[in-house]
Amino acid sequence: MIRPGCTLGILGGGQLGRMIAMAAAQLGLKTHIYAPEENSPAFEVATEITIAPYEDEANLVRFAKAVDVVTYEFENVPSETASILSAHALLAPNAQALAVSQDRFLEKSFIAGLGIDVAPFATFSDEAELAAALERIGRPAVLKTRRFGYDGKGQVMIRPDTDPVAAWDEIGRAPSILEGFVPFEREVSVVAARTASGAFAAYDLCANEHRHHILDTTQVPAGVSNATETQAMRIASSIAEALDYVGVLAVELFLVTDGGGERLVVNEIAPRVHNSGHWTLGGARTSQFEQHVRAVCGWPLGETARLGRVEMKNLIGHDADAWEEILAEPGAQLHLYGKAEARPGRKMGHVTRVFPERG
Repeated sequence: MIRPGCTLGILGGGQLGRMIAMAAAQLGLKTHIYAPEENSPAFEVATEITIAPYEDEANLVRFAKAVDVVTYEFENVPSETASILSAHALLAPNAQALAVSQDRFLEKSFIAGLGIDVAPFATFSDEAELAAALERIGRPAVLKTRRFGYDGKGQVMIRPDTDPVAAWDEIGRAPSILEGFVPFEREVSVVAARTASGAFAAYDLCANEHRHHILDTTQVPAGVSNATETQAMRIASSIAEALDYVGVLAVELFLVTDGGGERLVVNEIAPRVHNSGHWTLGGARTSQFEQHVRAVCGWPLGETARLGRVEMKNLIGHDADAWEEILAEPGAQLHLYGKAEARPGRKMGHVTRVFPERG
């Protein structure tokens, strides 16, 4: 039984680890952050830290033995790292969730196997297989690396006039998949949590707008029908149950409108707290970070109700220079991540605004 006073181990020292650690502290838990970067933002709010590579077995074992449960803030945890940690501590979410989400082909295959809609897809590893995949999927399509892609990295559009081999060269000829282009009306996501006992809770579906492939704003509610909202919750619940998932996860979806109707197509899953769930920090009764701590510790899940209409805006690069302006704005809730240097494309913080519900 994990109780207040126990130690939560967090793999990764970025802003997500930082906000998990802050939520854990509010619940009376100690935190131990393990990360290779010396200036990790999460170190500033942790009880203990370990600075070491993710491949350092001796330090991983010491870390695992010093904590009561281990979680992580990013999905690209090396499989060997997950195996070492699992042998010495409780790991949540589990290694299967990591393996599935790390590989786009495995992820798409897993979701499709549950009877959930995904874009048409095919995997390839040479030019002949690429040509066959393109013949099957057609154009337009999206060429993506199977692993290590985020914020638009590792992917390129295949349009009618695109040379597919040159496009593959552009992403380093890594093992890849080809996905059919989904003519979506908007991008939406659902953030949800599940405990080891099977308790499940989801936040309202949110609508997301991206700028330069990076999330810019999230708005809740998403402005979809009740049936679509219910479908999103069922999709998240089905995926979490099939993975025997413990913790918070996000399911990113495309909203497609066909003949006046709505349907959802899953884009990808993220086995962690997620940028599109940042609105819950100040915009919901329980933030996604507190919910994640509750879930991995085996505690009751918190209420997911919204506190009004909510907008979350990421502060990218020098957007964060407007911190004083934001602080002066009535109702604006500023969250800065403690990063020393602002760079283009770097997430420096976010601001949440909560408005009364429309009548």
